[in-house]
Amino acid sequence: MALLEVSGLDVHYGGIHALKGVTFSVEQGQVVTLIGANGAGKTTTLRAISGLVKPSKGSVTFKGRTITGMPAHQIVALGLAHAPEGRGIFANLTVDENLQMGAYLRRDPAGVAKDTRHALELFPRIAERLHQNAGTLSGGEQQMLAIARALVAKPTLLLLDEPSLGLAPQIVQLIFKIVRSIAAEGTTILLVEQNAHQALNVAHTAHVLEVGTLVTSGPAAELARDDKIRKAYLGVH
Repeated sequence: MALLEVSGLDVHYGGIHALKGVTFSVEQGQVVTLIGANGAGKTTTLRAISGLVKPSKGSVTFKGRTITGMPAHQIVALGLAHAPEGRGIFANLTVDENLQMGAYLRRDPAGVAKDTRHALELFPRIAERLHQNAGTLSGGEQQMLAIARALVAKPTLLLLDEPSLGLAPQIVQLIFKIVRSIAAEGTTILLVEQNAHQALNVAHTAHVLEVGTLVTSGPAAELARDDKIRKAYLGVH
């Protein structure tokens, strides 16, 4: 059985039909990416999985348990963490306090300390800024903090929404290097990413969304070679 199963997912925002029957699964240990144009429904898919929006139809199963419509904090407690688009950090709290918020459901102080140390080893730039207010960090540092905070929750599955959005190319390279090392350590990742080239490079499996509908799925390396995908998403003409 897959770690995550999304089946026939529909989401409406008022009169807008944002997701239409989206179905896919994520196997343990995989990096799976959702690619597509702006407004395709990628972020909505992640939000429906993590309990931030309520689907109008369909189901989400995590570790064999139906989590559709469950409150977000209960989903986090099951081992699913979401680093949202726009980073969602607490600007008025310090970097250290933000990291502590990632562990608010955990009851194992020694484990939290170990995982916090490890997150800071992955992101030495934020380790140097522990006592700064998070709002004073650069965009790249805020993104690193958002991912580090999600890791402190010790997730089995990490949802990453647009980790490279608005960042300088060298920071994008660094973020994706860290995404690879998180995956290599055994955390399963569901990645939404505008930079389809980077996403297909790092993922095992890819799904393409167009206007709320899943239109193509397959091994990421194969989709990266597909002419239609290359023209539509990789800027190859």
